[in-house]
Amino acid sequence: MASIRVISTSMVQAENHDEQQAQKMDLTPWDLQFLLAEYIQRGLLYQIPEVPDVYDQEEEIGNIVVFYMKMFLSSTLSYFAPLAGRLSTTEHDGNTVSFSIDCNNAGALFVHAVADGVTTSNIIQPAYIPAVVDSFFPLNGIKNYQGTSNPLLAVQVTELVDGFFISVSVNHSIVDGASFFHFFNSWLAIACDPTQLSKPPVFQRDFFKDIDFPIRLPRSYFHQTHDKFIPPPLRVRVFHFSRENVAKLKAKANSEVGTKDISSLQALLSHLWRAVIRNRKADPDEETNYCLMISGRPKLQQLPERYFGNVLQVGAITMKVKELLDLGLGNAARQMNKVVAAHNEEMFKNFLKTWMETPKLRTMGNMVSNSLVTSDSPRFNIYGGETGLGTPIAIRSGPANKFDGRVTVHCGVEEGSIDIEICLAPATFGAMENDNEFMDAVTL
Repeated sequence: MASIRVISTSMVQAENHDEQQAQKMDLTPWDLQFLLAEYIQRGLLYQIPEVPDVYDQEEEIGNIVVFYMKMFLSSTLSYFAPLAGRLSTTEHDGNTVSFSIDCNNAGALFVHAVADGVTTSNIIQPAYIPAVVDSFFPLNGIKNYQGTSNPLLAVQVTELVDGFFISVSVNHSIVDGASFFHFFNSWLAIACDPTQLSKPPVFQRDFFKDIDFPIRLPRSYFHQTHDKFIPPPLRVRVFHFSRENVAKLKAKANSEVGTKDISSLQALLSHLWRAVIRNRKADPDEETNYCLMISGRPKLQQLPERYFGNVLQVGAITMKVKELLDLGLGNAARQMNKVVAAHNEEMFKNFLKTWMETPKLRTMGNMVSNSLVTSDSPRFNIYGGETGLGTPIAIRSGPANKFDGRVTVHCGVEEGSIDIEICLAPATFGAMENDNEFMDAVTL
């Protein structure tokens, strides 16, 4: 499949920026834990069935889309000032350093590219996501702490034969999934109605009044040689689960353990976990882990609804392989439910204190073997965004933070359905695709 051609790159600044916005924002423990990880990358695929007769050439449509998306990005950055800034560091005594966001309006990166000969069907029809999709994302391979010299936000509009792929890469040390999609959907909403943004983000750090900012980290964390994580040969595939099949898994999981507490997502992820471990042919006495990015937003009453930043903690479910496989779907889902429920308001607040006492930075290289790690949520609104291009037909993630066992969850196009994008070794995929217990729940 053809590679992309970069037509232009430019920096887009906020349309309205004043001295009050040119402030520095402290990073919290929830933010700082991701400094060694890579950017969040998500992109939406749009299809344009026919070229309108009013245009003489297809390239004119691309130029018009790029012009307006760039203009609307500038308008959106007026509300999301940190995304047009850079990370800033301050040296302290004891060979320590602190990080903050400098809202200096240095600008976000905007890339216009063309994928010659690539159609929307080339992206969504193959069983595995084609490698060309990785080139639809900017700032590949950049670590979050490198946001001192790189944009905190980059977008790319890639023209396809019959559509567009609009991607966003954002520094994970300044946003979680909720803030990411708040920005992404706001940009799309302003593209549809440029008059105003009805739900602007909240930047105040009043919730963290007991923290002595700025938080200082040992410089040695960043002087060490952090080798780039090179995974074994991997493939990426999206499994689609209809609303009806998700409901069946939820009913089965709850029935097996006599409860009503297990959620649809917990049942589905447990179904996936059991299938992956079963088809990896893991040692029955070996431990397996499922790591969830758990959001504290629904649990922290004093946190503003549209707080801009990270509110994430990692919850891990650990079981013996034989326990996971022999005790059934319900047992695995119940253990997952218990871990999620245990992450209450008190646990989230305690994390802030204990992390400052013993800071730990997360990277893909320190993930436990034989594990799955899930991010994102089917609750994030994806398919409601209008841009003048219609509604998207698919969402894909970029190459950042990919490893064997990485799971990304999104809502499906149909209401109530769920899409799971997972990165696995080819042999594991091959076995799963012949696993009737797993595939019977997949909607092809």
